[in-house]
Parts: sequence; structure tokens; C-alpha cells
Amino acid sequence: MNQLASASQLRMSLLRWALFVIPVIMFLGFLSGTISGSAADNMWYQTLIKPDIQPPGWVFGVVWPILYFLMGLAFAMILHARGAQNRALAIGLFLVQFLINLLWSPIFFGQHKVSTAFYIIIIMVLVAIATTIAFGQVRKAAAWLMVPYLIWISFAAILNFQIDQLNPDAESLYVPAATSQIGS
Repeated sequence: MNQLASASQLRMSLLRWALFVIPVIMFLGFLSGTISGSAADNMWYQTLIKPDIQPPGWVFGVVWPILYFLMGLAFAMILHARGAQNRALAIGLFLVQFLINLLWSPIFFGQHKVSTAFYIIIIMVLVAIATTIAFGQVRKAAAWLMVPYLIWISFAAILNFQIDQLNPDAESLYVPAATSQIGS
């Protein structure tokens, strides 16, 4: 017997990584969106002029959990690839692009800095491309799992740009608080 671990032991190791990493990635993504108020009922966001290509709000709530799941699975595959060449680079790039991803919602939805968010998402796309290339050098399947994310954030960058163009005053846009009047 020349193997240190059997095929079933290796599969279980990947499963353990996935069972830890996927929920963490999904939770952090959810937390970033929730803290920043990125829900469809965000009053500031509702007042913005949206581009014609803007999908309905529910689409974001369906797409992001799927993307975070795929990203988490891809990252688990890379973490599982002990001894693989370029693994450390792939891990580092993933963590950088994921941190940038987590920062985007608070800047766009929380601080209403649409122009700044656009520059951040451009950096996110570039680092995510580098991450995907690095993933491909470690595990090709992990790179393919990143492709839907790359497509979506590229589309999100276009939306961000168009929202910025349609709403040059977005940062200073005043949204009155909801009030209730109680009659006597």
C-alpha cells in the first residue's frame, strides 16, 4: 500500500472542508448584505433610477446564495488540495476578492457611494479573474465553479455603472423616514 490516505478518506476530507467553508462563506455574504441594508425594500435604493437591464429584486436573493455556495465549494476544493503548486496564491487571492466582495454592499447600500462602489467592483472583478486563474492551476473544477460568479459580478459592475450614470446625486439623495400619523 503506497497511499497515505484512501480515496474515501480523501473524499471525506473534502466533505469536511465543504461543510465548514460553505456555511461560513454564505453566512458572511448574508451578514454583509443584511448589515448594509441591501434588501429590495431599501428606501434609498428604491428612489434611484434603475437601468432597463435591472432584474427584479427577488433575483438577487436567489442568485447570491447560489454564488456563495459555488464559491465556498470552489474554495473548499482549493483548501483540500494540500501540497498543490500555487495553492497558497489561490487561497490568498480568494480571501482578497472575498473581502472586497463583502465591502461592496456596505459602500453601495450603506454609505450610498455609488461611484466608489463602481471602482471597488472593478477591482473585485479583476481579483476574481486572477483567483479563477489561480484556482485553475490547482483544481480545474474549482475554477469552473467560479465562472458564474465572474459573470454575475461583471453584470453587477455594468448595473453599478449605469446606476451611477443615471443618479449623479445618489450619495446626497435624501430619503425621508417613514412616518405614521396617529389621528385623535
